[in-house]
Amino acid sequence: MRQQIAIVDYGMGNIHSIDKALRHVAPEDEVVTVQDPAAVARADRVVFPGVGAIRDCMAALRAAKLDLAIQKAIHEKPCLAICVGMQALYGANEEDRTTRGLDIIDGEVKRLTPQSKDLKVPHMGWNVVHYKPSPLWDGIQQDSRFYFVHSYYCAARDSSMRAAACRYEVEFDAAISQGNIFAVQFHPEKSHNDGLRFLTNFIHWRGAP
Repeated sequence: MRQQIAIVDYGMGNIHSIDKALRHVAPEDEVVTVQDPAAVARADRVVFPGVGAIRDCMAALRAAKLDLAIQKAIHEKPCLAICVGMQALYGANEEDRTTRGLDIIDGEVKRLTPQSKDLKVPHMGWNVVHYKPSPLWDGIQQDSRFYFVHSYYCAARDSSMRAAACRYEVEFDAAISQGNIFAVQFHPEKSHNDGLRFLTNFIHWRGAP
């Protein structure tokens, strides 16, 4: 059955890359970029990407009332958050203490502060991801490498939500899962074959049982 996959476009995401990747893995589905809450509500599943500063991200979401649309969608359908999209799911963020995120995930977004001079910030490039069993990882070898670009990392208060871990001096949540939301700090659309496999798994994922 043909489904509609909505990419939330609020001016802060790498829309072209994720759109191209989803069209590649889901040629029989309708992939659309959406900018209004009604379009998010109509979709069968939602992708929430993001890059840049959390303050600008949240300001753009709230101006378009997409914050409420995303919160509602997470209760109703499978949703995938990527990079800053993942960080926006939290409330507190060390990047900007005056800006609250969506408060969907209990925890905090913290600044990467590696002590080793060999580790630069932002954390940019390929790194090993160690995952817990989930349909999203089907066909992906354990400890495969995915592509990261970030200066902050997510720390869910409930460790059972961690769907995958990555180490960059400190171990952090590379992915979290709760109900209909699956969120990743890495960029699957830039992670070659394993990233495409991950996106393929997402378009078949049913979300919360």
